[in-house]
Amino acid sequence: MRARYGIPLGVTAAGAACVAYAAGFEARSFRLRRVEVPVLPPGMRPIRILQLSDIHMVSGQKKKRRWIQSLAGLRPDLVVNTGDNLSDPTAVPEVLDALGPLMRFPGTYVFGSNDYFGPHFRNPARYLSEKARGQHGLNGKNRNAHGVIRNPWGDLRDAFDAAGWVGLSNSRGRVKLDHGPVLGLTGLDDPHIKRDRYAAVAGGPDPDTDFNLALVHAPYLRVLDAFTSDRYPLILAGHTHGGQICVPFYGALVTNCDLDTDRVKGLSTHTATGSTSYLHVSAGCGANRFTPIRIACPPEATLLTLT
Repeated sequence: MRARYGIPLGVTAAGAACVAYAAGFEARSFRLRRVEVPVLPPGMRPIRILQLSDIHMVSGQKKKRRWIQSLAGLRPDLVVNTGDNLSDPTAVPEVLDALGPLMRFPGTYVFGSNDYFGPHFRNPARYLSEKARGQHGLNGKNRNAHGVIRNPWGDLRDAFDAAGWVGLSNSRGRVKLDHGPVLGLTGLDDPHIKRDRYAAVAGGPDPDTDFNLALVHAPYLRVLDAFTSDRYPLILAGHTHGGQICVPFYGALVTNCDLDTDRVKGLSTHTATGSTSYLHVSAGCGANRFTPIRIACPPEATLLTLT
């Protein structure tokens, strides 16, 4: 049998089944990935970092909240939040409820565009057409455009700061871990909306600390080049959703920035001006509320063990 207008019923049913799987199962199939990164000075005790990114919380997402809360059982040495916590301006209390058990541990954070601004529907095909044109992020568009939803990001910032987490919006900081080491932290505001100001943090790692990390939400090449040229040993980022809709046995089609698809998620390296840094890009544990699907790219958090 064939549907009206010549569309086979089988194709229609298969498409519906695909969407149901992507939204109903895979987007809620939360995973913990474990990665070892050989970056510490000789003789230093391993450091366990839990990286969370792209939570994109929508009010009512109880399973996601419970899963994030359960990660406190890992007892990480440091929690790193690489932004895009919100996909609903009313969901700040639920983000804080989800992260509450983790806020008892030392932590640090940067924000992404969806912490500042509410999402809007976009045709997913536009990501492919923009990639073909070499366009990424705002591309000079006015981020104060009429009709933009402004999220209550200040409430998130105040709660994170009150818990002792170190905010890194174009700034530097330090955090002392419970077992003794002092980490130097350098972070940028989101390059995807052109809020990064590397000149404010340039100069390389803090020499009076035991180890240094660099954080940014969106892994744009200009930022990776700057951090790597300044000899940061490890850069943590999010934003890409791991491609979000991937082709099985092929991988991601887009990264939503100018990073290549081979490094859309997981651990890799980046080289600039003769220096090489490790780069970890989280595939994140959420999605824009208007496209709440994942294909061949389940939501995740990562436990990085630095050795």
